[in-house]
Amino acid sequence: QLQLVESGGGLVQPGGSLRLSCAASGLTLAYAAIGWFRQAPGKEREGVLCISSSGRAEYGDAVKGRFTIYRDNAKNTLYLQMNSLKPEDTAVYYCAGRSGVTGICTVNLALWYDSWGQGTQVTVSS
Repeated sequence: QLQLVESGGGLVQPGGSLRLSCAASGLTLAYAAIGWFRQAPGKEREGVLCISSSGRAEYGDAVKGRFTIYRDNAKNTLYLQMNSLKPEDTAVYYCAGRSGVTGICTVNLALWYDSWGQGTQVTVSS
């Protein structure tokens, strides 16, 4: 079973950058779709971006041009690089995975994923 552990969250000033990690075990990431989601207090969980097993990425509108996702197959770890951070990016960030699918992922349906990490807090504030 795919297990995911996020790390790298913290406090950053507006305009700054942060890189989150999602370390996987139980399955090679190259055979899974991985999504990043976030949830701010009082708000619904929001899709940030995702990457399919084939490397195709999909981005949420709020992060296009600022966030990127990439995978290190040797470390079985996926990274979320966040640049030009804004206070509205403040949230708990989760990585989610689904195995057994090829070439697709989604940022629009959290329930599509069947494995979730515990989340890591990102706070953007001066």
